[in-house]
Amino acid sequence: MNASLPDDIEAVVAAALREDLGAGDLTAALIPAAERRRATVITRESAVLCGAAWFEACFRQIDPAVRIRWRHQDADAVTAGATLCDLEGPARALLTAERTALNFLQTLSGTATATRVYADVVAGTRCRILDTRKTLPGLRLAQKYAVRCGGGTNHRLGLYDGVLIKENHIAAAGSIEAAVHAARASNRGVLVEIEVESLQEFDAALTTDVDRIMLDEFTLADMRAAVGRAAQRRGGRVELEASGNVTLESLRAVAATGVDFVSIGAITKHVRAVDLSMRLETADRSRQ
Repeated sequence: MNASLPDDIEAVVAAALREDLGAGDLTAALIPAAERRRATVITRESAVLCGAAWFEACFRQIDPAVRIRWRHQDADAVTAGATLCDLEGPARALLTAERTALNFLQTLSGTATATRVYADVVAGTRCRILDTRKTLPGLRLAQKYAVRCGGGTNHRLGLYDGVLIKENHIAAAGSIEAAVHAARASNRGVLVEIEVESLQEFDAALTTDVDRIMLDEFTLADMRAAVGRAAQRRGGRVELEASGNVTLESLRAVAATGVDFVSIGAITKHVRAVDLSMRLETADRSRQ
């Protein structure tokens, strides 16, 4: 797994805290400023953990005196009831950062968990799971990281680091060949991919020097045909990506056709947060 963290964590966390904190935490202010507590975070369901860096940044930005000890790391599979980490520090800071920190951790863990489910289905084949640009606004780099934690592979990050020629681009350029030629002429060193909707369009794409061809809503039979034709392409085999209407039930059959990738928008778009909870220890007044 490429575990490198994105460089926007502090900025993303700062924006999230501003959204929640506003002019100040009115409820946490009821607690004496000197009060210190311990807490634990548990998961109520099995999951793939992801988001520790965002979680830590929430507490660090509220009060760097908070200390966190992780019992599990990003990309670890955890079972229901597991303690993920222990915290200790000023009670106000623990309570103020709690919700935002958990929001990051449960959302990114949800993305990693969903990805792992899809990645497990294609295990043992040549196929890899790709994400898409169908991400939560403002959390793209975070979710792309979560996909890697779940065993998936990142597609382009945005419109700036790869070319994906679709139907309207082809129409504007005049033909598949013209669109690919224009992409090659103006974009050096980046992936050039084209989407096709039929074997006829696929054959036209094969005559170009495109890096990858996306098979949009192809039948299994047509996918297999495309794989066979791609293997005979002059200059080397072009990568193939299946896309559109792929479900968990059909995924293994799609992977078995020999395609290199299957792109799944659902792993970042249809996010179901993992059920996490932070429990604050009750104060023992008899020892104070």
